Amino acid sequence: MADDKTTIPVTLPRDREPTLRVVPRPADVGYGGDIFGGWIMAQVDIAGSIPAIRRALGRVVTVAVNSFQFRQPVFVGDVVSFYAEVVRVGRTSITVNVEVYAQRNPAEEECVKVTEATLTYVAVDSERRPRVVPAQQ
Repeated sequence: MADDKTTIPVTLPRDREPTLRVVPRPADVGYGGDIFGGWIMAQVDIAGSIPAIRRALGRVVTVAVNSFQFRQPVFVGDVVSFYAEVVRVGRTSITVNVEVYAQRNPAEEECVKVTEATLTYVAVDSERRPRVVPAQQ
């Protein structure tokens, strides 16, 4: 969580579609009353894997969470949008940046950036061994 508790309103990225959009439920709440960070991390991993799978043309596995920053809390009922983008392709690896936004308070809609993360995936074959990422077509 960021040190500054001030919520800075933002808008969703207009130039791209979310990779994943989900609404957290009461079962996703942690001890402190906000959505559990582990739930958010799991959703970020799912969102990041989608463009990695598409780029790898097949199965990938998560090998690293390079960075992960929680900026604001997420609440039950927020519409949480995950924007994932491939930023690097190596021989067998794919690095993806994920930005997460929460839309809340439908009466006076507010949108805040809640999380940013960078993850690395490795393309694997049917035996779960690393394989070369195909050249982009």
